Amino acid sequence: MDLFNFHEPQGTEAPIVANLPHSGMFVPGAIAAQFTPDHLRSLPNTDWHLDRLYASLPKLGITVLQATHSRYVVDLNRQAKDPIFGDFWTAAIPEKTAFGQPIYQSIPSQSDIEGRVRDFYLPYHDRLAAILQEKLDRFGRVYLLDLHSFMGLITDQICLGNRNGETSSEFLISTVEKSFLEADYQVVRNKVFTGGYITRHYGQLPGVEALQIEVRYPVYLDNAQLEKSQPPDWRVPEFDAAKKNFDAIFGSLKTILTNPPPTCL
Repeated sequence: MDLFNFHEPQGTEAPIVANLPHSGMFVPGAIAAQFTPDHLRSLPNTDWHLDRLYASLPKLGITVLQATHSRYVVDLNRQAKDPIFGDFWTAAIPEKTAFGQPIYQSIPSQSDIEGRVRDFYLPYHDRLAAILQEKLDRFGRVYLLDLHSFMGLITDQICLGNRNGETSSEFLISTVEKSFLEADYQVVRNKVFTGGYITRHYGQLPGVEALQIEVRYPVYLDNAQLEKSQPPDWRVPEFDAAKKNFDAIFGSLKTILTNPPPTCL
């Protein structure tokens, strides 16, 4: 299993990189053996099927990088600093789920933890950094859209996070906000989800604007399936409707962000 799926843009290339760090579901056998059976079956807080929801982005000229491995192998949206093994919201390798449920029946050793950072975390971030640099060399600027989904904490449909204005211009966040609002989605800014490590880290780089986009599960999944301890099915009417809307939204974003008003450059 490759560490990530990289999709080159088709047609007219845009200065946009879409990153999906939490939609992967693969867990290598040696790591799976450490998990509790319940956790391995459910993998809660996965960004379910976002790779399918955003499958059309490359056809729009948007470059896509998507992690294939589960966030429980290593969380790419956390900084790899001590303690690397610990709290779900801060550690690169969480010990428990967001709901406080145990992940492990056999706690990984320090060498296991270091190996995951070396083998899974660093190669992904090296590739993402290289993609952003390629866009900067080509366009002089790049918009990084960090794509996630969620359930709980807030009930809003779409949450946009730019660290309260630190990682993107007003032009970027307002353009994305307007595009979702025009498609009749309810949108909030920096409400709980202000942007994780990826948004914060890469949004500090010269020429890079980073924006986290969180989509609530019921926007594109069957709400009745979300209480079950197994991955929800993407082959539902909600998904089909959302994908059609999202294709139109990101098509509009590609056009605007590729040719922004001179005052926004």
